[in-house]
Amino acid sequence: MSRSWERMVSKNTKQINKKRKKEGKRGIAPNAQQIDRFRGRNYVIPTLLVLLIAFYIVLSQPWSDKFLQDPTLFWVTIGCYVLLAVFYYFRRPYLAVSRDTLETRKFTGYKTLRPSQIRKIVVQPGYVLVESVKGTNWVFSKFMNRYPIAQMAERLKVYAEVNQVEYEFKTK
Repeated sequence: MSRSWERMVSKNTKQINKKRKKEGKRGIAPNAQQIDRFRGRNYVIPTLLVLLIAFYIVLSQPWSDKFLQDPTLFWVTIGCYVLLAVFYYFRRPYLAVSRDTLETRKFTGYKTLRPSQIRKIVVQPGYVLVESVKGTNWVFSKFMNRYPIAQMAERLKVYAEVNQVEYEFKTK
């Protein structure tokens, strides 16, 4: 289907769903774009922050008589670092694969790649690498972020076939 046709179908589907909602009926299933999200778990940065907190407490020695800092400010700082570690733990990294885009969240914000911006997709044991034409490569690791690499590889293979992107599977 051409993109203009897809936009027209989407527009008409929204209008029909609004009418059906007013009538108290269930909306029709839109011919919506399927987005597969592969979520990981970030545990490296929270672990490093907790180790940094422990190191800071051991160096500062708040239990000794030579502790010259304000105790309240010290414990507020510790609490802020703990909150930061909790924030990073619950902020799960992901890869969203739709029909014509790849999306992820990096430190600098949300990033999206279209097929024309992708040089190739390389799948290795434990890693998925999306090489971009311009900018940095995206690396998704089972070790660092606990991504489901096997499921991602299957979906990215379909994505590469549909969008004529080079796909490479390396065994070693």
